[in-house]
Amino acid sequence: MHAVLRKIFAPILNLFEKGESEYIYKPSHRIILMVVGALMLLLASGSLALVAGGLTGGLLPGVVFLVVALVCLVVGALGTDEAVATIWKSK
Repeated sequence: MHAVLRKIFAPILNLFEKGESEYIYKPSHRIILMVVGALMLLLASGSLALVAGGLTGGLLPGVVFLVVALVCLVVGALGTDEAVATIWKSK
């Protein structure tokens, strides 16, 4: 299942996994990335709930928060250590 999900999200993962340079990775970076992704997902659902209620002003923030949450959760769950370090700019 992990390999299938990596193939599905390969366009996102390839952005952060390219390069052969050295990086600094700590397991806490992955945990924090997942927590930030969950918080962004919560903000996205709140903004999109406002859109469902008739307030169109929450559409742009909702979409932005949703994209950021998706990237954080995909890289945190499926990405290599190098991808997580690239998000944190740990080189």
